[in-house]
Amino acid sequence: MSKIALIIVDLQNDYFKGGKWVLDGTEAAATKAATLLNNFRAKELPIVHIRHEFPTDDAPFFLPNSDGAAIHSSVHDLEGEPVVLKHQINSFRDTNLKEILDELAVDSLLICGAMSHMCIDAITRAAYDLGYDCTIAHDACATMGLEFNGIVVPSSHVHAAFMASLGFAYAKVVSTDEFVTNNNQ
Repeated sequence: MSKIALIIVDLQNDYFKGGKWVLDGTEAAATKAATLLNNFRAKELPIVHIRHEFPTDDAPFFLPNSDGAAIHSSVHDLEGEPVVLKHQINSFRDTNLKEILDELAVDSLLICGAMSHMCIDAITRAAYDLGYDCTIAHDACATMGLEFNGIVVPSSHVHAAFMASLGFAYAKVVSTDEFVTNNNQ
């Protein structure tokens, strides 16, 4: 039987209003992530929090030991819930995430957080390559608009493109409500 863990990636203060790198829809995504978090806590299922800090003080956001790099209060960790500190986009790179998941004996991951086009993309692809069955709660993820070659891409299009891409081969992509309804045993 499959054992799943919730992975909450980088829902940190700098991504919220008043932070140094505000994303579109962070508050709404965090509300959905909190729903998942409460659901997993109620069922006593494994939860892992990912927290990004840049290694130097000259970074644009997530400065070491700053309030901006702290996990947002809406999805904060509780005692006993692992928090993985990362310095890379991929949450598995140079961290103990794989060891934590092995210790928890999970084979499936429910992934949410930020940013859809960076850290959510990277962790999902890496997890899939490591053999995990991945699901993404798309409405519990946030991102930002981008620009390429003079073309401005709105955040909703960035998010949709990455969810479509990941859903094509790397993960099942569902809404928070869909996940909770279908996994309410």
